[in-house]
Amino acid sequence: MNLEKLPGASNALTMGILSIVLTMFCCGPFGAIFSIIGLSSANSAKKLHEQDPNRYTGYENAKTGKLLSYIGLGIAFILLILTIIYFGVIFALVSANDWEAFK
Repeated sequence: MNLEKLPGASNALTMGILSIVLTMFCCGPFGAIFSIIGLSSANSAKKLHEQDPNRYTGYENAKTGKLLSYIGLGIAFILLILTIIYFGVIFALVSANDWEAFK
């Protein structure tokens, strides 16, 4: 029997990898965007696999892509929180005119 590749599984894996790489080395928002795309691709691949599991191969790629997308989204969220805290501290120091803290 000739099995087909699961549509969207390799796309989910690629987007999951890109989400982590872009979040860590470039910028968080692009990683979050790729995470959302990866999660969407993984969910559509999962639905296709559940309809006819004997027809498709590569469901492992969809599961791995979903996991990597969640990890990338979590890292992007953590970096967003740290960025907000960082600029909040700077804003608080500048607005308080506490220039002794910089010395």
